[in-house]
Amino acid sequence: SVCLFTFQVLVNIGNHFDLASSIFVAPRKGIYSFSFHVVKVYNRQTIQVSLMQNGYPVISAFAGDQDVTREAASNGVLLHMEREDKVHLKLERGNLMGGWKYSTFSGFLVFPL
Repeated sequence: SVCLFTFQVLVNIGNHFDLASSIFVAPRKGIYSFSFHVVKVYNRQTIQVSLMQNGYPVISAFAGDQDVTREAASNGVLLHMEREDKVHLKLERGNLMGGWKYSTFSGFLVFPL
């Protein structure tokens, strides 16, 4: 299942990131770079966020320190993608108090194939 998040889109050249579904759809075959940075705010739990490619987790990031009010987790990856492949973030565990307003997600084509 796709977890829907409210993002404020700053740059979306080509409109390949669908704001309604929070899914990036590759416009062409190539090598893409993706990164995300999430912040857990004021909650004593562990969160896990995964970057999903076509429904399968590729990379994850964790934040689980019980003694801090804010904690960040980041990760990044280069992916070989086919045209129409889909990438999105999924909150696998926990919840982000304060929502996604403290978090970022970015992706771009590095090299077309």
